[in-house]
Amino acid sequence: MTDLDQRPATASAPRRRPDLRVSARGVRTVARLELRQRLRATRWLVVLLVWVGVLVGVSALVHAAAVSSGAEDEVGSLLFSAVAFLVLGMGLLVVPALTSTSINGDRAAGVLAPLQVTLLSPLDVVLGKLVTAWLCALALLAAAAPVLLWAVLAGGESLLRGAVVLVVLAVLLGAVCAVGLGWSAVVARPVGSAVLTYVTVAVLTLLAPLLFALTLVLVEEDALVTVREPTRYSEEGEPLDCVQRTQTQSVLRTDRTWGLLAVSPFVVLADAAPRPVDTTTVDGVERFDPLSAVRTGVRTARLGPSYSEDWCGLTTYDVLAEQEEADAAGAVWPWGLGALVLLGAGATALAARRLQVPYAVLPRGTRVA
Repeated sequence: MTDLDQRPATASAPRRRPDLRVSARGVRTVARLELRQRLRATRWLVVLLVWVGVLVGVSALVHAAAVSSGAEDEVGSLLFSAVAFLVLGMGLLVVPALTSTSINGDRAAGVLAPLQVTLLSPLDVVLGKLVTAWLCALALLAAAAPVLLWAVLAGGESLLRGAVVLVVLAVLLGAVCAVGLGWSAVVARPVGSAVLTYVTVAVLTLLAPLLFALTLVLVEEDALVTVREPTRYSEEGEPLDCVQRTQTQSVLRTDRTWGLLAVSPFVVLADAAPRPVDTTTVDGVERFDPLSAVRTGVRTARLGPSYSEDWCGLTTYDVLAEQEEADAAGAVWPWGLGALVLLGAGATALAARRLQVPYAVLPRGTRVA
C-alpha cells in the first residue's frame, strides 16, 4: 500500500447554491417591521419639516428673483426647473442615509440574525428593506409634489411634464436606495458603507460629467469641414458674397464619450422631461428653460461634430433649429436610466448574496448575533 492510499479521505466542502426564493408575504413582513422601527423615531417629522421648508423657501426666492429681474414670462420655466433639480439634489443627499447602514447596522445591533434563522429568504429581507426605503423616498416626493405643482401652475407648464418628472425622480431615488443597500451588505462598518454610498452618488453626479469635460482633449481630431463664409459685409452687418470651401479643422468627437454624461441623474431628469408647450415669450423671444438647455446640450454631444458650417446664415441665434437638430440624435435618458437601474439591481442581488447562510467568510469583528 502506498502513502497515497494511507491518506485519510477528506470530504470537499459543499458549494452553496444561491437561495432565490422570494414571496410577497415575506417581503411584506420585513417591510412592516422596518416601517414600525422607522416610525418610532421622531426625527422623520423633523426631516419632513426641514425638507418642505427648504423647498418652499428656495422656490419663493427663485420666483421673487425672476419677477424682480423682469423675466416674468420665464418664471414658470425657471421655477419648475429649479424645483426639479432641487428635489433631486436634496434627495441624493437624504436618500442614501435610508439604506447605507440598513444591513450592517442591524448586524451590529444583533437583530439581523433572528431574521436569517426564520423561513425568510435573503431576497425577502433585502427586498423588504428596499421597499421600506423606497416608500420613505416616495414620502419625500409626496411632500415635494405641492411645491412642484405650484411651479407647474405658476408658469403655465403642462401637467404631463410635472408627472414625468415625478416618475423619473421616483425611479432615480429607488436606484440610489438599492446602491446604498448593496454597500451596507458588503462593508462591515456602517460609517464605511455610508461614505461609499455618497462617493458612488458623487461619482455619478459630479465625477462622470467632469471626466467628460477632461476627456475632450482626447477626442479632438482633425477633419475636413465644409464652410460657407462671407467675403464682405453690408453696412448693416449682413453677410454678402458668400463662398464655400473645404478646410481642415479640429472637431470634438463627443459622440464617443457622451455616455459619461448620460449616467448623471441630473442629465437623466433633464433629458426625460418634455419640452414646454409654449416656448416663446410675449415678445416672440425663445424662453430660457434650464431643463431644455441641458437636454439640448447632452443630445448635441451625442450627435457629435458637424462637418458643415454656414456662417452666411442669419446672425441671430436660432434656438429652435438647434433643438430640432439635437433631437435628431435620439433620447439619452433611456440609456442613463437603464444603467442606473441595472446598477441598483446588481447592488440588490449582491446584498442578497451576502445574506446567504451559512456564511463563508466574515470580516474580523463582525457580530452575527
